[in-house]
Amino acid sequence: MKQKNVIGISSKGNLWGWIFVSLGTFLLGVFSFYPMVQSFIMSLHTGKGNNLKFGGFSNYERMLTDTTLIKAIGNTFTYLLFQVPIMIILALIISSILNDKKLKFSGFFRTAIFLPCVTSLVSYSIIMKNIFFADGLVNKLLLDIHIISEPIGWLTNPIWAKVVIIIAITWRWTGYNMIFFLSGLQNIDHSIYEAADIDGASPFKKLTTITIPLLKPIILFTTITSTIGTLQLFDEAVNITNGGPANATTTISKYIYDLCFTYTPDFGYATAVAYLIVIMVIILSIIQFKLGGSKNV
Repeated sequence: MKQKNVIGISSKGNLWGWIFVSLGTFLLGVFSFYPMVQSFIMSLHTGKGNNLKFGGFSNYERMLTDTTLIKAIGNTFTYLLFQVPIMIILALIISSILNDKKLKFSGFFRTAIFLPCVTSLVSYSIIMKNIFFADGLVNKLLLDIHIISEPIGWLTNPIWAKVVIIIAITWRWTGYNMIFFLSGLQNIDHSIYEAADIDGASPFKKLTTITIPLLKPIILFTTITSTIGTLQLFDEAVNITNGGPANATTTISKYIYDLCFTYTPDFGYATAVAYLIVIMVIILSIIQFKLGGSKNV
């Protein structure tokens, strides 16, 4: 008799559970999975504007000869290869310094470094653009201290323009990753560091032999999320350089926007390029999981 009651209550609980889950599942299907399927179907169509016709995988074949897309991919991976390691290393070093209990005003420094993450993407991009103008603050400071003899064309030189975007992204997102590292550091037993101090370990030795190994799962997580964010980079390329000069800073997401709204609309090809980002994210995530080790997944 007791077994029947337990089964009855369990079945009723499961019923209500499925009712609650079904609403979320329905909304997820309507607003996420259905658009994904429809976008893939659209990526198989060619034509301008609304005059789309089925073209098979011709859009994907077109990518192989699209010089603008190839340049956008090269730019995006340039940001990825330089910015992500710099940002992760900076976040790790800053979090290690701010985790020191002897440091005064640590709360203030943590807030100050994290604040860029909550600023508007558009507003901070415009500020960065103004700072790096030919007559902007950076050139003025460099001229005043006699490091340069003439203003640097930060936004007009292809190489310096990339540097500006890398600086901007690093400034904004380093604090975000720092928070994850701080939370991980606070879960490490402080006695481990005390034992290292007794053994005479230097700060660098403690960083490489204690902090980094114990933070490996968090480092893997932040690296993957930073990689995904960089592959989707859009706001900085649009608001700081507008993809220039001569597409030298155009990203894949910026190119997708141009295909849809700047040039004559080519929604089928733009959707195919968007799926290229999905494929890149999957491949790079798998590689990073393998390099990070299966135990950290």
